[in-house]
Amino acid sequence: MTSAWQIQQVAQKIRQGAVIAYPTEAVWGLGCDPFNATAVARLLALKDRPAHKGLILIAADIEQFDWLLEGLTDDEMAQLKQCWPGPHTWLVPHYNRVPEWISGEHNTVAIRVSAHPLVARLCAVTGPLVSTSANPSGFSPAKSRLRIEQYFRGQLDAVLNGELGQQTKPSTIRDLRSGQVLRSA
Repeated sequence: MTSAWQIQQVAQKIRQGAVIAYPTEAVWGLGCDPFNATAVARLLALKDRPAHKGLILIAADIEQFDWLLEGLTDDEMAQLKQCWPGPHTWLVPHYNRVPEWISGEHNTVAIRVSAHPLVARLCAVTGPLVSTSANPSGFSPAKSRLRIEQYFRGQLDAVLNGELGQQTKPSTIRDLRSGQVLRSA
């Protein structure tokens, strides 16, 4: 089991601009501080992912997204609370509360409260993090530490050891306002 000390060490690296890998509910993820433009640019370069697509933010609990959820209706908040924590990513209006390097060309931002205990413990210390699958564009998401090493060959600043969750596919992505499903699990 990953110790509190190990979580603190990785959190400190994230605060210093690190790009890390960590296990999620279904696949390994890459993460960094979403407000560190240099870290996000490095993460996007490692993935060979264009910035205009935007990125997902993950958190330990819904309260870590309070600053993004202002203005949602009671029904919209109830929808989020009903499925979180869990493998459900929601697109919510960001009203310019996130940097463009996170939202990309969109007026929404993708957010999720993770059900993975290790991710929740890390986010409890760091606050919300970028979460994107650990793979270069065009390759399958990593499902093992070995695949992480093969894909990124020492280019990551830290790997938070742990087991993947029980999900078989990445989270469902749904637009909160329209209900449109952009990716189903």
